Amino acid sequence: MSARWRRIKRNTKRFSIFKSFHKTKDKRIIPDPDLKDSSKKRVYHTYKIPKIDAEKETKEPEPLIDVLDEKDEIIVVAELAGFNSEDSKIHVKDQRLILSTATLGRKYYKSLNLPKRVIPSTIRTTYKNGVLEIRLRKVNEEKTIDKMAG
Repeated sequence: MSARWRRIKRNTKRFSIFKSFHKTKDKRIIPDPDLKDSSKKRVYHTYKIPKIDAEKETKEPEPLIDVLDEKDEIIVVAELAGFNSEDSKIHVKDQRLILSTATLGRKYYKSLNLPKRVIPSTIRTTYKNGVLEIRLRKVNEEKTIDKMAG
């Protein structure tokens, strides 16, 4: 065996955990009651074992939602990548839209205030490439006339 081969084998990737183990050395200085001189202290080494397969607690980003106010309708565009359109539930009442969906590992719930009152029975949805588009027709508001006849 050559010296080069031994150097390569000594620094393999599988021993990288041991390198991080030695880097996390924690020194704690504790006064020893047996020593008469208080300036002399023993140093105890404690080692922290790194977590190898620990789950990283990451927060998933919340899906983006846009509310567009058109002339006759309100359009809500939601990015729901990774969810099925069959699993999503949409509830509409007056000026409130509730969007909820779930899969095996993820859940999503969002309640939105709409800019105008809408008719819940006129809801139209399209789901394409992870983008859910909801179209709601606005309520026609009757205007009152404040003029005297005659």
